[in-house]
Amino acid sequence: MSAQIHAFLCLQDNIGVLIHDPNTGACAAIDAPDEGAILAALSEKGWQLTDILVTHRHGDHVQGIDGLKRRTGCRVVAPVKAREAVPHADAYVREGDTVHVGGLQAHVWETPGHCLDHVSYWFAADRALFAGDTLFTLGCGRMFEGTYAEFFHSLQRLAALPEEARVYCGHDYTLSNARFALAADPDNAALKARAKEAEDAKAQGRFLVPSTIGQEKATNPFLRAGEPALAKSVDKQGASPVEVFQALREWKNRF
Repeated sequence: MSAQIHAFLCLQDNIGVLIHDPNTGACAAIDAPDEGAILAALSEKGWQLTDILVTHRHGDHVQGIDGLKRRTGCRVVAPVKAREAVPHADAYVREGDTVHVGGLQAHVWETPGHCLDHVSYWFAADRALFAGDTLFTLGCGRMFEGTYAEFFHSLQRLAALPEEARVYCGHDYTLSNARFALAADPDNAALKARAKEAEDAKAQGRFLVPSTIGQEKATNPFLRAGEPALAKSVDKQGASPVEVFQALREWKNRF
């Protein structure tokens, strides 16, 4: 049996995710935004927490770690570059490492941009990407550290994954992302349909996580910075995709 994955809202707009190996019973939380919400989700599913996989050091992703570790004895895996913010992790990982959750295996990719310590977890056999705050449904994270070239490289690396790969992100910003995407790429029919889908999901109490790499490549302006329509929207005709990406991200900051 393949991985079982459960995504749920917590805090105001964070997305909690559990990945469960039905063959061994192992279960990992991707980040720990809220201890109570994660415990409730575990109870709902009947799963036992064995691991926490941290994507980056920001407080709304790590603040539940200590309580969950005390309560469950789970193993905590964190980026080596986030050691100061997550000082009591059981293992620190970097580019090229692999992590196991029971019989499930994740490749660790360093994906700087939102912050320099950010990693993503790619469960290749299950076609599941846990992208934290690097890539969102219809958007990407705000850049706090590093360079736009680094961030764009991280996004392009994720975009090269199989189109059917499911993308689990760290926040539900989908409606605000859709409004910006439509402003930047107003003639994109796939985007218009996706924005309508996001509105319908919200009305029904759902959210569009996971997305897929294919859906994001068709609709996410930050993955489409090489398209002439996006360059035109930021008056960067003929500029490099990185320059277009920077202009788009800076526009989004003000949007």
